[in-house]
Amino acid sequence: MTVSLTTAQIREKYLQFFEGKGHLRLPSYSTVAPDPTTLFTVAGMQPFKDQFMGAPAVFDGVANRRVTTAQKCLRIGDIENVGRTLRHCSLLEMLGNFSFGDYFKQESLTWAWEFLTSPEWLGLDRARLYVTIYEEDEEAFRIWTEVNGLPADHILRFGADENFWPADAPKEGPNGPCGPCSEIFYDRGPKYGNDTWAEYAETRESARFLEIWNNVFPQFDRQDPLPDGTPVLKDLPFKNIDTGMGLERIATVVQDVYDFYSNDVFAPIVAKVAEMSGQAYDGPQSVSHRVVAEHIRSVSMVIADGSVPSNTGRGYVVRKILRRACRHAYLLGLREPSLFKLVPIVAERMGDAYPELRENLAKIGATVQSEEERFLKTLEGGIQRLGGLLSGMERGAVLSGQDAFVLYDTYGFPVDLTKEIAEEYGITVDEAGYAESLENAQEIARAGSKYGKSELFGGNQEALEGLPRTEFVGYDELSVDADVVALVGAGERLSHLPAGSEATVVLSRTPFYAEGGGEVGDTGRLEWEGGAGVVRDTRKTPQGVFLHDVLVEEGELREGVRVRGVVSGERRATERHHTATHLLHAALRAVLGDGVAQKGSLVAPDRLRFDFSHGAALTAPEIAAVELLVSRWVSANFPVTWQEMPIADAKAAGATALFGEKYGETVRVVRVGGSVEYAGQSVSSMELCGGAHVRRTGDIGAFVILGDENVAAGVRRIEALAGDAATAWVRERLNAAAKVASLLNTGVDGLEARVSGLQAQLKAAEKDIAAVKRQLAEAQMGGGSGGAAQTRELGGFRVAALKLAGLEGNELRGAADRLLDQSGADMVVVAGEKGLVVKVTKDAVTRGAHAGQLIGKLAAAGGGKGGGRPDMAQAGVTDADAALGALDTAF
Repeated sequence: MTVSLTTAQIREKYLQFFEGKGHLRLPSYSTVAPDPTTLFTVAGMQPFKDQFMGAPAVFDGVANRRVTTAQKCLRIGDIENVGRTLRHCSLLEMLGNFSFGDYFKQESLTWAWEFLTSPEWLGLDRARLYVTIYEEDEEAFRIWTEVNGLPADHILRFGADENFWPADAPKEGPNGPCGPCSEIFYDRGPKYGNDTWAEYAETRESARFLEIWNNVFPQFDRQDPLPDGTPVLKDLPFKNIDTGMGLERIATVVQDVYDFYSNDVFAPIVAKVAEMSGQAYDGPQSVSHRVVAEHIRSVSMVIADGSVPSNTGRGYVVRKILRRACRHAYLLGLREPSLFKLVPIVAERMGDAYPELRENLAKIGATVQSEEERFLKTLEGGIQRLGGLLSGMERGAVLSGQDAFVLYDTYGFPVDLTKEIAEEYGITVDEAGYAESLENAQEIARAGSKYGKSELFGGNQEALEGLPRTEFVGYDELSVDADVVALVGAGERLSHLPAGSEATVVLSRTPFYAEGGGEVGDTGRLEWEGGAGVVRDTRKTPQGVFLHDVLVEEGELREGVRVRGVVSGERRATERHHTATHLLHAALRAVLGDGVAQKGSLVAPDRLRFDFSHGAALTAPEIAAVELLVSRWVSANFPVTWQEMPIADAKAAGATALFGEKYGETVRVVRVGGSVEYAGQSVSSMELCGGAHVRRTGDIGAFVILGDENVAAGVRRIEALAGDAATAWVRERLNAAAKVASLLNTGVDGLEARVSGLQAQLKAAEKDIAAVKRQLAEAQMGGGSGGAAQTRELGGFRVAALKLAGLEGNELRGAADRLLDQSGADMVVVAGEKGLVVKVTKDAVTRGAHAGQLIGKLAAAGGGKGGGRPDMAQAGVTDADAALGALDTAF
């Protein structure tokens, strides 16, 4: 075996090997999914789905039907296993070689054998290689035995559940390309396990026999089975190759280390986690070391690709992974943000292959640190919620699994901590119920991570197959005549649509822009002899078939009918907002610097929304400068032009492209034909864009920025209006300002001074009220001595209790602090009409007193609930007297 190969060297050798076999080496695509069926790229073949379906194999202007990549993939369907096993990862590096109708099975298997066994490449021991094949695949068996010389007893045959892609496709579907596969295993020897290859045939589980490569042979077109259930597999017009070798797996074999976390990428991260936490990487806590190490690698990669933590969609997944790492750091005793210190190690180990890690190092670190700070605050919220739940329960009770799961899923609160805290109350956790709730959530996650052509476009993909590309004429025409090519609904082709029905309509040519690039799909009308319908939305397939969602209002629409498509007047408003978005992007880069990069956008008739990378809120002068630049473009009335050109020429000309966006060989470039000046520099706008735009910048009209807000760590959002929408907004605000000024007996120009004066009066009044409330509290507490409080011995502690009239919230907490100082008690209970506060001395806490537990019992008696820390807790109640009356029985 070739020894002392780093993970980076293995990756490079693989790509060099297949380049030598005529493959085009492509960089990894973004972890952001290239198609709409998944949030993230989950397989090495996913970026090439169009090519597997027959699209031209042309990449950045280079045609080649053989491609090789090292693709970063993110899979979270079984994220709970990451760290608990030694093989599960959320981020995978998949080494792949692909053929789009070029070579097939023999080349795939012989080249895999050559790369694995040749001393020039990996030099693995041939005698320790084993394979599985599909039970009916005699061709693969012949190649393995006769061409590669693999002993027959090193080959196992399995059914479609194991050795077919997609699994069980012949019987279960989906319809479409599918085929057998052959997996390659390496025998790591008896030190990793005592099982045999024959035993693997029975258990299909082994630590000794490690799968390292899967060769997939998409050669059939799966169609609807016969009435008796017999599968129908027809030969594809051309056969493909889709292979994948997990880099983490092969590195484990080549480096002869026990698991993924011992290889040269993970080991330094694990060591740093142990150093920061002071917890050695052994024993039960090693799970937490692995979770932290694996997840920081994952989130570093996806943040580098532009994904950031948020509460929805892709951002929710990023937040979930990162917070899982934070939880395990917490379990290791790390109570301050620490994970961000691991990001430079990830960049150092993987930055050569993925330079975006080094380019975005500061942003990744800042994002991780910010999320850690948020999580630690959230964790405190979880502790309070848990305290509230437990304080209302009797000792020996069981906390429901659903409650434990909500704490985990909503608050990021680990079940281990839930169990630990519950034990302090003498309460156990329904772990089986928790596991069931977790499994239900995981099933939803797994279902959402599947992809396949049958799931595209509302389940209508199969009914859309074979339709020609739609001719789009909407850049120049907003009404055209066209033929109805197809009517599709409920997953099947329809012959007609009666009045009142709604379905997808495909036209031979269309003026309707399909949703894409942040721009909403066009709406409008279809009209034909004897009928009419409303176009509610427009989308398109990757093959360029435009899909019009149509509600038939009158008459009947049939396939083949000649119709007239008319785009609604909203298109012009959308065009104004789209061109304004380009100008906004250019202006932001001029004012804030080249670090600004687009992270998302929405272009609609009534507004635009633009997300961009920037670490701080925009100042008022910065917003004014951006608005001024856009207004200068508008006033200059420059022409807006577009043309198609090779992508290489567009990039050479300086056109702005979006990182991670998938572009074809030919791109559309939208250019504003003039520049404006800012701070001594000439600022222009030229972007790759397929959207609809105005003809001249003057068509945009008024432009106003509504605001700037933070939407995620390192990502800001601007909303803005253009044209009539901007003018109407400004008029509404001026009218509102005039109305407020009238109510305050001043003019608009005098509003600021008038409001400042009122604020000063209010502040003085609040100060007077606070002083009166303090005096009221002191009076009710016996003039500062605390003598009015009832103090007695309860459960081995001196407890002072007092009800105060006219005080709530902060005043009650302040009174509790003063009473604790004045009374000499171990703990105090202060009640208002609707609130309750418990404070405990540090000494009493060390002796077992717990404010959160006590207030839970008191609040329950008073018709409320609450919780908190051992030293302080608060609750809302409906009957404060009843709550205080429960003190004697609460210990």
